Amino acid sequence: MPATNVSKAEREQSHSQPSRVFDLAEHSLRELNQALHKLAPGSNETAWEVLHPRGSHSVAVGVDQPVSIDVRGSVGYYCGGMNDGAAITVHGSAGPGVGENMMSGQIVIKGDASQYAGATGKGGLLVIEGNASSRCGISMKGIDIVVHGNIGHMSAFMAQSGNLVVLGDAGDALGDSIYEARLFVRGKVESLGADCIAKEMRPEHIELLQGLLDRAGATGVKASEFKRYGSARKLYNFNIDNADAY
Repeated sequence: MPATNVSKAEREQSHSQPSRVFDLAEHSLRELNQALHKLAPGSNETAWEVLHPRGSHSVAVGVDQPVSIDVRGSVGYYCGGMNDGAAITVHGSAGPGVGENMMSGQIVIKGDASQYAGATGKGGLLVIEGNASSRCGISMKGIDIVVHGNIGHMSAFMAQSGNLVVLGDAGDALGDSIYEARLFVRGKVESLGADCIAKEMRPEHIELLQGLLDRAGATGVKASEFKRYGSARKLYNFNIDNADAY
């Protein structure tokens, strides 16, 4: 388990403190994010509850402290973007770009997520308990993403590193132009993108995947039920035989 994740002890400590309740029906989103950005290391304001988000964009972006944030409702664009250490739970669905450029910590979406969830994410864990739309994990750079439902087309496009786990089905062009990210899909894949191929599930992959499933709360699901996909590494270097295609 990566050291960047919010530890169990930190989560238990945060829930032992009274939550700071921030109602977006009474205060502006700017006020919320400013308050979160002003948190100093060691602050005792470790538990936050956000009420009436009403699809607001950029909720809890740029948080860099190991706090717990419960958002009671659905959010718009870029919730939890650039997250660096917080444990954010959205008790609803999320618009495009949830967890975009995330660096560490954890984001859990209890509903569905729109396009490019976890885009360019560098670390941490993003869990989507519903479905994710197109381009999930696009250009991911080390993030772990677990989707309990299905994902849309062009997911993991140019994914560089990290793990994308899908308990349901995957749409067209999965892993197009993929680098070294690992893709695990339990259901069917509509089609694979350029240079993405099925790969052997070795014991180390089973162990890695089971750990991710356990962390994401996917109880009763076995890693052995998944297929692995990754790069064929044929696009890494120029091939003179393909010159006419350029």
